[in-house]
Amino acid sequence: MPAQRGPGRTVTRRWMRTLMVAAAAITVVATGSTAIGSTAAADPMNMTPFPTQVPQDIDAMVPAPAIPQLKRIPARSRIPGASKELQELREAVMPSPTGDSFFDSWPTDLADHRPGEILASRDVAKVAAPLLEVKVGTARQIKFRTVDAADRPLFATATLFVPPTPWKGPGARPVMVNNPPIVALGTRCTTGYTFAHGKSGDTNNTDLKPGTTQESLERGYAVIVPDHTGARMAYAEPYVAAHVVLDSIRAAATYDHRNFGTGPIGMLGYSGGAIATNATAKLASSYAPDVASRFVGAAIGGVPADYRVLAGAMNANLASGVFHAAILGIARERPELLPMANNLARALATNEFMKNLCTGTMGYMGLAFGPTQLLSVDPDPFHSPVAEHIFDITEMSGHKAAMPIFIYHGAQEWWIPASQARSLFAQQCALGANATYKEYPGEHMTTVFVAFNDAMSWLHDRMAGKVPVSGCPRR
Repeated sequence: MPAQRGPGRTVTRRWMRTLMVAAAAITVVATGSTAIGSTAAADPMNMTPFPTQVPQDIDAMVPAPAIPQLKRIPARSRIPGASKELQELREAVMPSPTGDSFFDSWPTDLADHRPGEILASRDVAKVAAPLLEVKVGTARQIKFRTVDAADRPLFATATLFVPPTPWKGPGARPVMVNNPPIVALGTRCTTGYTFAHGKSGDTNNTDLKPGTTQESLERGYAVIVPDHTGARMAYAEPYVAAHVVLDSIRAAATYDHRNFGTGPIGMLGYSGGAIATNATAKLASSYAPDVASRFVGAAIGGVPADYRVLAGAMNANLASGVFHAAILGIARERPELLPMANNLARALATNEFMKNLCTGTMGYMGLAFGPTQLLSVDPDPFHSPVAEHIFDITEMSGHKAAMPIFIYHGAQEWWIPASQARSLFAQQCALGANATYKEYPGEHMTTVFVAFNDAMSWLHDRMAGKVPVSGCPRR
C-alpha cells in the first residue's frame, strides 16, 4: 500500500495494527486450542464450534474499540426499541460519506413518500456515456424512496439510460434491468458513483463488463442500473436488493414514462448481481404486483442462493474476506447480528478502511484465512439462533419467481458451489416456475464471460415475446 499523509496515514496505521492483532489471535488459537467440538456429521470442519474459552481469550487480547457516543442517532441507524449502545454500534459500522449529497444525504421527510417516489434526479451523461463507449441518448440518475429489510423507509439510487434513436420494434420500448455485482461495502464502490464521478481505483470492472448495458442500448432497449445495495451499502442482503430494484422500476416509469413505463422488462445479474436478480424475481409478485406483470424473463448467473452452503465453502480460506464483508453488509440491515461481534470483529467493522472496502481490496482480506468463529462471542456462531434465522430467511425458499428464469452456473465453482444453484432450480420447479438451468465449464470469474452471450440471447427472445420452454422435469 502506498504511503499516505495526514489522517489517511493514521487510518492505515490503525488498520495495520488491527490486522496484526487479528493475525496474532489466529495464531494463538491455531496453536493453542486444538480441541475442536463436534456437530452434525454433515457440517464441514470449518463450520464446527471452537472451544468455549476462545471468545473470552479473544476479548482478553483485543481491547474493545471506542464507539462514538452520540447525542442523536442518525436516521439510517435508528432501531425502534433497541438500546442506544446497539444503535451507536450500528452507526459506527455504516459506510463513510462520499462528499456527494446525492448518495450521502438522508431525506428528513422520507417516511412521507411512497415506495418508488422520486426524491431527486440529475444528468450524468457527460461522465457516464463515455464509459459505455456506445451511443447514448440520455443518462440520468434518480434518487427514490424504497424500504429496507424491516420494511422501514430507505432511499436508493439508480442510473437510467435511453438510446439516441426511437424504438422501431413492435409495442413499447423494452427495458433491461442490469444488476451489476456490487460486491462492496463503501458507497464510492457502487456502480452509480462511478457513473456520476468516473472510473477510479474503487471501480469494479464488472460495472461495465460484460456489456449488458451497452448491448441493450444498441438493441434499442432502455436500461436501468440500480444501486441495489441501498443507502446503507447492505451487500448481500436480498430483501433490500429486491425492494431497490422494484422501486427503481417504479421510479423510472414515473420519471420517463414513454421509455420506461409500459414496455416488457428483462433482468440480468451475475454473482452479487444475481443475489439482487434472484430476490427480485421471488418478491416481485408480493412487493410490486404493478411491476411484476411486465417482467418477461430474468437471467441469474453464478448465484449465491444458499448462505448456509456458502459458509461451508467460504469460511476460513481465501474467500473469507468476501464472506466476512457479506456478513457486515447483512448486519447493516439486520442489526440483530451485531451483538454477536466480539472486540476483534468490532474493531475491524468500525475501521474506516475496512468498512468501506471495494471489490478488489476485499479479496486481499482472505489472505488471513480468518475463521468466522474468531469474530464471534459465540464459539459456535453458525448454529446460533441468529445465524439459523438469517440462513433461513435469506434463502427465500418458498417464493416462486414471477417470470421465466434462466439460471446458469460454473460447473467447477468451489466458493459458490453449483449444488446450491441446482437446488434453487429444483425449488423453483417444485413451486411451478418456468425455469431453465445450464452449467458451463469453468469457475466463477470465467463463467460470467463464457455464458454471457447465451444469457443475453435468452433475454432477447423474451423481449421479442417468445415464451421459453421450461427446463423443469415433467411431473
